[in-house]
Amino acid sequence: MTLRRGRSTIVQARAASAALLTLALAAGSARAGGDAATSGLPVPRFVSLKTERVNVRGGPDKDHDVAWIYTRVGWPVEITAEFENWRRIRDSDGTEGWVYHSLLSGKRMAVVQLKSKTGLAPLYASPDDHSAVAAQLQSGVLGTLKSCTGTWCRLVGQGFDGWLQQNSLWGVYPDEKVE
Repeated sequence: MTLRRGRSTIVQARAASAALLTLALAAGSARAGGDAATSGLPVPRFVSLKTERVNVRGGPDKDHDVAWIYTRVGWPVEITAEFENWRRIRDSDGTEGWVYHSLLSGKRMAVVQLKSKTGLAPLYASPDDHSAVAAQLQSGVLGTLKSCTGTWCRLVGQGFDGWLQQNSLWGVYPDEKVE
């Protein structure tokens, strides 16, 4: 009888140990930003929304409630953590939540973000504030990030193509170079 109980206890202990190890690894990977089951790409990093409907959840699985829904394709978000196929993202307002990886794109996008919501950002013909002003962009204008020098970024969108000072964009890190 003791032998059977012993075997049963060993099997249960092994199952419990495996479950605890799995939980520990999952918790560690969420904190550390990745493990073998994640993308292997650097965290944090900027990406964009791939579809016009992106559910953001309170945790990294479909059992968590949808906290809100993005409805703008191409909006830049920052990946701050990875857990299996889920990515914790932060938007330009600082709000965070979890998104399934296939709803995100590696395409670099940026949004004009100014201190004054009524101000305009000059879009220059070349990366020089003495060059011709090609357009004036309002806060919230979205464009494709083509390149960045570390101080200037080329932004292309509907009806515009030019250079902005990098610090007037959200979707690129300060001093980051993009080719």
